[in-house]
Amino acid sequence: EKGLELIGASDCTTCHRLHKTSPGATIGPAYSDVAAKYAPAADSTVNRLIHKIKTGGSGVWGTVPMTPHPALQDSDLKVMVTYILSLKN
Repeated sequence: EKGLELIGASDCTTCHRLHKTSPGATIGPAYSDVAAKYAPAADSTVNRLIHKIKTGGSGVWGTVPMTPHPALQDSDLKVMVTYILSLKN
């Protein structure tokens, strides 16, 4: 899966896991929780999450801010976000 490959090549797994039950402590939400909150993967949802990943932010999942990732390409982020949102099940 290209989305998972891109996630693994980035620093995303420093703070996030695929599921709550994945090994290791997490700072950010599990991707399956993100999928449950933001699904379905409408274009507006994908674009909003791409923007959030690029610019960072806080307050949605707690007080710890997400580091901005401005160097990630929008095309890669779209693949990554679409993969994350597919984890709703």
